Amino acid sequence: MNQPTAYSLPTTDEVKTVTALLAEAGHLPETSRIAYLGLLDPPRGTASGAHADRRFRVFALDTAGGAPIDATVNASTRAVESVVALDTMATGELPVMEAEFAAVEEVLAEDAQWQAAIAKRGLELEKVRVAPLSAGFYDYPEERGTRVLRGLAFYQEHETDSAWAHPIDGLVAYVDVASRKATRILDLGVVPVPPEHGNYTDPSLTGELRTTQKPISITQPEGPSFEVTGGNHVEWERWSLDIGFDMREGLVLHNIAFDDKSPEGETRRRKILNRASIAEMVVPYGDPSPVRNWQNYFDTGEYLIGSCANSLQLGCDCLGEITYLSPVISDNFGNARTIHNGICMHEEDASILAKHSDLWSGIDYTRRNRRLVISFFTTVGNYDYGFYWYLYLDGTIEFEAKATGIVFTSAQPEAGADGEPYPYSSEMAPGLGAPFHQHLFGARLDFALDDGPSRVVEEEAVRVPMGESNPRGNAFTRKHTVLASEKAAVRQSRMETGRSWIVQSAQTRNRLGAPVGYKLLPEGNPTLLADPESSVARRAAFTSSSLWVTPHAEDERYPTGDFVNQHPGGAGLPAWIEADRNLDGEDLVLWHTFGLTHFPRVEDWPIMPVDTTGFKLRPDGFFDRSPVLDVPAPTPGACHTESGCH
Repeated sequence: MNQPTAYSLPTTDEVKTVTALLAEAGHLPETSRIAYLGLLDPPRGTASGAHADRRFRVFALDTAGGAPIDATVNASTRAVESVVALDTMATGELPVMEAEFAAVEEVLAEDAQWQAAIAKRGLELEKVRVAPLSAGFYDYPEERGTRVLRGLAFYQEHETDSAWAHPIDGLVAYVDVASRKATRILDLGVVPVPPEHGNYTDPSLTGELRTTQKPISITQPEGPSFEVTGGNHVEWERWSLDIGFDMREGLVLHNIAFDDKSPEGETRRRKILNRASIAEMVVPYGDPSPVRNWQNYFDTGEYLIGSCANSLQLGCDCLGEITYLSPVISDNFGNARTIHNGICMHEEDASILAKHSDLWSGIDYTRRNRRLVISFFTTVGNYDYGFYWYLYLDGTIEFEAKATGIVFTSAQPEAGADGEPYPYSSEMAPGLGAPFHQHLFGARLDFALDDGPSRVVEEEAVRVPMGESNPRGNAFTRKHTVLASEKAAVRQSRMETGRSWIVQSAQTRNRLGAPVGYKLLPEGNPTLLADPESSVARRAAFTSSSLWVTPHAEDERYPTGDFVNQHPGGAGLPAWIEADRNLDGEDLVLWHTFGLTHFPRVEDWPIMPVDTTGFKLRPDGFFDRSPVLDVPAPTPGACHTESGCH
């Protein structure tokens, strides 16, 4: 078998080797569970296709009460390089494990106080489903140094019933999953369970299914335009990159480069990004009710979205000429688990690339755009998320998150004495509410323009007042500000000025003498809406600003720090930028916060149509001229039916 290269996807043999080495060294007794196992990035600057030691990081929990460990194992040299015993009172807990998901419901089913609360509501205990929810951090002394999950209950009338339609409100449980005991049951009184079902495939809701849709067939009889070599290296339309996958971050793209062609036919491969990923995601809820005012979930750092990835189905999740990759991760018992068809890759038409009908030359010019799509889908409890990276012919890189699934539900409180509805949730169905919340994502973008150092320049539109130099008042210009240090680079987007950020090379210039660059275009949606003094604001500090910039450091991986679960906050970006390091002419990492503020609509029930959010990276002086002049004219097509041709 060929030795994996530096950026190859982890293999089954590597997972087995890593866990075996730890066990042989006495660091992985039979009572241990693997909370995380992931491939560490090779040294910065390692070329695509090169060989480098394959080093893995492992978080392991001892269910017998031993200290959790953070270990580094070199699978190439078969050596355990380091093992650190963790004091979770200081570091926070290891991520929530899949093996713990069922524990909350199992523990509560045996708890007398919980049984009494369910009986008081006239409900059958065996029909009660309990969501295993990360606890957050509220400095309860009894929760320090132990693993806690909280439980909110829902009622499932039958096996295929959507329990989310029937929240059992006024009741919340705190469960120590290490000792398997309920530490607190809060029963704030009986609230009627919403009776209407939300079974979105039931004919009583769907009615007769549509018969009006004619087939859409996407065919590429000569196959796709991209080529995959070495299992995960992709070449497509002058783009090249390596596809990675991590059980925490999900998709990771490495060595993103574009082949720049001169009019004389010379080609040079130009690096844009060393690495791109969504390094964190948090869903903070905005209902101050004592039943749920603690609700906020770090789907990446606490629940490991990569480990929750779906196996995708042709024609359902991905349409067209599809190439799948099947990443390998570890389960909680150290066994290699393959996520069959976990990564989907295809190309698709992306409308018009460029068009002009010239009055003087008589040239009618049309070119069509297309994009390479690299994606995966993950299910975290009630929500499903699609993570889509797009590469376009003109050098644009785009990320899009697709949010769908089921909104988290509650009983909807009655309107106040003034007749105004409850101000913190939407009524979705009679008596059924959905609390307001946000979906906030943190992108990590390791820039390497032309393989060199960079600086970040903030660009804003500026209105010029009328005056002697602007007598008609029509003038406007732009302002550029260099973000020279870490604290200066903590920035908010501003839609009214079109604020954007340009990463410029500190070394290379285009033919006009300007620094080559790429521009980050934010959507400009709200960042975190919770109070700055709140627990979630301390733990998810990265969500308070749209942009953070740091010099690259191998050990600065996640914007919230390494251990998010039950961490009091302050780790990650806010800790790193205290040094206020220089950013001008350094190897830079941009951390971009973006997301959705979700005031649930009636149309989001009983299953939510996709909502999207994301950002774009567009070349800004990176090329000497349009990089798509060599795109051929499209072949005129014909309609398949006479009625479709007008």
